[in-house]
Amino acid sequence: MPKAENNGVELEYDTFGDPADPAILLVMGFTAQMTAWEPGFCQLLVDRGHFVVRFDNRDCGLSSKTDGEPPNLFALLAQAQSGGGISAEVPYTLTDMAIDGLTVLDAVGIERANVVGASMGGMIVQQMAIEHPGRVASMTSIMSTTGNAEVGQGKPDAMAALMTPPPTDREGAIERGVSLGRIIAGPLFDEDTARVRMTEAYDRSFHPGGAPFQMAAIAKTGDRTEALRRLGTPTLVIHGAVDPLIDVSGGEATAEAIPGAELLVIDDMGHDLPEPRWGAITGAIGDLAARA
Repeated sequence: MPKAENNGVELEYDTFGDPADPAILLVMGFTAQMTAWEPGFCQLLVDRGHFVVRFDNRDCGLSSKTDGEPPNLFALLAQAQSGGGISAEVPYTLTDMAIDGLTVLDAVGIERANVVGASMGGMIVQQMAIEHPGRVASMTSIMSTTGNAEVGQGKPDAMAALMTPPPTDREGAIERGVSLGRIIAGPLFDEDTARVRMTEAYDRSFHPGGAPFQMAAIAKTGDRTEALRRLGTPTLVIHGAVDPLIDVSGGEATAEAIPGAELLVIDDMGHDLPEPRWGAITGAIGDLAARA
């Protein structure tokens, strides 16, 4: 597959559809590879007349991995909770990850795109719209939040499951991925499908060492609420009503902050993209892109 490059960081990407059609850039979340945007999901967007681009964030999948010791997450989170901001240096922030996405667009010759992000990816596309509004035709933020620590809090068991390092053996890592999905997904969770996807993801790339770097980028970037209030970007916010990892209040706060944003809450969705709801999700994304 092709790669884009941002200051020495190589970014694996692929595409679906006709490059002449309006572009949609898909940005995945914390430690999740671009393949978590399932081909069937991408095809639904193509069928609506879009050219779809997805990529691996840095420290994930087949994109570049950060060298050196990972940040001390406990120290960073303690600073964040103190309310005084994070003074510690980190290798990169969500600003850099937003530029990564734009670098991928440059590589495929796209000046302006409809950007769609899930979870941490939602934070990244928010950063794109804040810092590079001319490159963003519309923004969809899915199961994400504003960076304000008072909204979007995860349930303790879900956060503990997310932050627990996975086993390093193949079978153990796959089972841990399935178990995590069972905890954070909604009632439409399909365990057999999850096991197939976890197996494919492990065999493509297993890099748990990237997690602290990505979490540090989230923590360092901080609260985007005031910057979101100044956006003029057409925006859709999608959230699951039963999301245990990022509470629906995170999506509600995002939609409230952005002028004119539309909020779509899906009753039986957790922190996942359940296949039975792909039609509703891609339909809403396509409708926003058409209006934009």
